[in-house]
This record gives sequence, C-alpha cells and structure tokens, in this order.
Amino acid sequence: MIQSMTGYGKSILQLPSKKITVEIKSLNSKSLDLNTRMPSQYREKELELRDRIAKSLTRGKVDFNLFVEITGEETSTLINDAVVKQHMKQLRGIVEGDDLELLKMAIRMPDALKTERDEIDEDEFHHILSSVEEALVAINQYRSDEGKVLEADFRQRAQTIATLLKEVEQLDPERMANVRERLQKAVSDLKEAVDSNRFEQELIYYLEKYDITEEKVRLQNHLAYFLETLASNDSNGKKLGFISQEIGREINTIGSKANYAPMQQVVVQMKDELEKIKEQALNVL
Repeated sequence: MIQSMTGYGKSILQLPSKKITVEIKSLNSKSLDLNTRMPSQYREKELELRDRIAKSLTRGKVDFNLFVEITGEETSTLINDAVVKQHMKQLRGIVEGDDLELLKMAIRMPDALKTERDEIDEDEFHHILSSVEEALVAINQYRSDEGKVLEADFRQRAQTIATLLKEVEQLDPERMANVRERLQKAVSDLKEAVDSNRFEQELIYYLEKYDITEEKVRLQNHLAYFLETLASNDSNGKKLGFISQEIGREINTIGSKANYAPMQQVVVQMKDELEKIKEQALNVL
C-alpha cells in the first residue's frame, strides 16, 4: 500500500495550568526535511522530539509546531522592581505626574519585565511525548488515506495506457501497410527501373526499422511491474518514479517509430496520462 507525503496531524493536551497543542504538517520532499517551532524552554528536548518524528515520518518536508497557552495562574514573567523604580525616579526629573502615570510609562521601558526560565517538568514532558505520538498516528492515517486516492488514480491511468496500447496494436498492421505503400510510391515516382529483389530486401530492412514489437512487449511488462509495485506492502515513490521513466522510454520510442499520424495521436494520449502519473509519483512516500 502506498502512502502520500502530504499529511496533517494534531493533538491537544490539557494540563492544569496550560494547554499544549501539537501540530505536524508534511509535504513532498526527496528526503526528510524537518523544521521545528516551540517555546524556548522546550528546546533542550528538541533532539528527542526530532528522533521520534524521524522514526515515524521517513520522508517529506515536515513542520512540527508546539504551542503553549497558559490557562491558569502560572506565569514566568515578573516585574523587575529595582529597574521600574529607577525608571520612575528618572522620569520624575523630566516630567511632572503622579506615581500611577509614571508607573504606566516605566513599565513599558526596557528591562521592566524579566522572564524566568522554567525547568521542564518530566511528567509534563512525558504527556507531551504521548501527545506527539497521537499527532504522528493522525498524520500517518492521513497519509494512508491520501495514498489510497493516489493508488486508485495510478491504476486508472495505467489501465488507460494499457487500453491505448491495444489501440496501437490494432493500428500497427494498417501502419505497416501504409509505410510499404509510401515506399513503393516513392520508388515508382523515380520512373527508374528497379531490381525487384533488391527493392524487396530494402523494403524489409526499412519495415524492420519501423517494427515496434519489442517496445510493445516491454511497455506491457513495465505497466505490469508498476501495478505490482503499487500492490506491495511498502510505499516506494522513488521506485514508481523509476518505472515511470522506463514506461516513458518505450512510449517515446513507439512515437518516434510510428511514422503514421493516427498512431502518433494515440501516443500523445499515452504521454499525457504518463505525465500525470509522474507528477503524482513525486508525492508518494
């Protein structure tokens, strides 16, 4: 089963004095590109959080956000009494006003407030880790659901290419007859005597150059391998991309050998379906 690299997971942790929200978002990327955003007091645990996320999300551009909202009386911001009093003293020497007005001005001045760094409570961090795991479960489920949509689309487009290949096979005898007729007409237009045996040999040579039997067989095999990879237990977007390249190689060769407008039109439709497969394969884990 394939997984998409696009996903979203969220978990909300309600503690006695604070509300902690964990959000994880991911988009497609060639490797794991993890960006974290969290309050400074939790930075010492960043490596542990990164390790947890990296083990669960092996690829993708991942944004991890940890938001903390204080809901109780707890606060780490305190008034710096000495600094505020010094500001008020200086202000009295500049402007007239009562203490309340001076206090309003002083509290807005630099260093009037100080923030004490909180130590991380291990029990709280244990709950945070559980919340991160919940968000990871949610984002992986999201990725799996998106993967099912991608898989259905891949199967439909691969089947469309297979159907178009059958049209190519049906057109092939008509195409070869058309090529033979054009070559014979070109020779007759020369109004020169031609050795019929030599002409037949040359004709066979050119017809062999235009033969697409091998390309049709290889294209069928690549399509079968693509569907087989979709059905495997592992999600391997890079492998699907490589197989898509091989499919494209055979389609391009058929197009270059076609030399027949109705077949080239069918080849264009096959290329269109393949391009959509390639675009979507970039988003597969």
